[in-house]
Amino acid sequence: MISETWAIPFLFFLTFIWAIFLFTKSQNNPQPPLPPGPKGLPILGNLLSLDPELHTYFTTLAHAHGPIFSLRLGNKLGVIISSAAQAKEVLRDHDVIFANRDAPVAGILGTYGGQNIVWSHYGPTWRLLRKVCVREMLGAATLDALCGLRHREMRRMVRELSEKAGTTSVNVGEVAFSMVIRVVTATLWGGSISSSEERESIESEFRKAVSEFIELLSAPNLSDFFPGLARFDLQGVEKRMKKSAKWLDDIFEKVISQRMRISEEGRKREKDFLEVLLQMKDAYEGEGKDKVSFSMNHLKSLLMDMVVGGTDTTSNTIELAMAEIIDNPEVLKKIHQELDTVVGSDSIVEEHHIYQLPYLQAVMKESLRLHPALPLSVPHCPSESCVVGGYTVPKGSRVFINVWAIHRDPSIWTDPLKFDPERFLNAKFDFSGNSFDFLPFSSGRRICAGIAMAEKVVLFSLASLLHSFSWKLPEREELDLQHKFGIVLSKKTPLTLIPECRLISPALYE
Repeated sequence: MISETWAIPFLFFLTFIWAIFLFTKSQNNPQPPLPPGPKGLPILGNLLSLDPELHTYFTTLAHAHGPIFSLRLGNKLGVIISSAAQAKEVLRDHDVIFANRDAPVAGILGTYGGQNIVWSHYGPTWRLLRKVCVREMLGAATLDALCGLRHREMRRMVRELSEKAGTTSVNVGEVAFSMVIRVVTATLWGGSISSSEERESIESEFRKAVSEFIELLSAPNLSDFFPGLARFDLQGVEKRMKKSAKWLDDIFEKVISQRMRISEEGRKREKDFLEVLLQMKDAYEGEGKDKVSFSMNHLKSLLMDMVVGGTDTTSNTIELAMAEIIDNPEVLKKIHQELDTVVGSDSIVEEHHIYQLPYLQAVMKESLRLHPALPLSVPHCPSESCVVGGYTVPKGSRVFINVWAIHRDPSIWTDPLKFDPERFLNAKFDFSGNSFDFLPFSSGRRICAGIAMAEKVVLFSLASLLHSFSWKLPEREELDLQHKFGIVLSKKTPLTLIPECRLISPALYE
């Protein structure tokens, strides 16, 4: 037994030995530090210093703190990646670790509890959701089979524009959105979202609902930074999201009810994407088959993904590309020369033509370089702590890939602020995510599932708009290329142009 006289010195000795052991262990297994970043306030962190234009604000901070830096966002640590090399570490080298999402409260509310492709965690159910989308709606065979549908809606757009040609200015973003929403909804459930009499009105409401939905996903929300405050909805974000999601949900309910009524009447149902989802629901719901579930909420979440994710991104991309083309007359001249050579002025653009238009393809890529649809990508969330760029990225962080900064990195791109499609003519850049210098659709497991459809619709739209019409700004108006930040990038002021018919025969507009 150790006497009381020696007890205290003995305890000090043990403490000293333990401290040496811990120090030696830490030296042998050093934990890299957190990424550097600006100092913040107690509790709030860096929240009060955030600029609404996050993509440019984060780019500026990267110049000061390096290509990987961190911000304390209330109770959450944000990590921003601004280099291609470190984007590769996240999206390829540690792809599985970063395959989860950090879903905002608005995203969870807007997608039936986050049961969609965008926000659900990586796992068996997510893999099923993505598989069915790619196989049944966004795969090459399905897209080829629906070529006639896209042709129909493209011709309708051209015909409606020809009726306004010469004097009336049109909102290019609205025109593009109307066309895209018709393509998407017809692809989903085979029919229009409304009767012809009310179509214009309901398409306008559709755009408002989708725009509001996307705006709320981007809005800084105290409920995300301090989860304990979520019950109070201090900024009203949750209330507004419920309203927008309810409007869209009512559309889904109406279409699903119509489809179920057809079945009850004994009539044959259409074999479209909605029908595939309904059959999956019957097969999976309540069974837990292979630990995978597929409920009505999963079904409607996928419809929400397609409607929200496939419309605003595409129409904004068309609008921003058109703005750049109009701002660069030499580019427009080359596009017209290519279209007149491949298609001719006595014919109309067909979808098969877009693969014979390398310059227009380069224009699309250059527009997506300067104006990536998702400038910060969708935030990733590591399932365990991980080392990236020599720094520790803790489990549960909110990780942003600053695609905007990577696409404008002068160490990668010559004269990066210049709109120059020529840079893509002889370069092997595509949308596969294999080059981390060019990530308009991200990369890795969470790469956008709708790349092929987006490419077809954007190129077909640009070819049709530029082949069928000449475009000019209304008198006393100047072109403004400024952006408005959001999870989806948009033009700050709508692009309004006057179309003028350029084909030789009026019959080509029918």
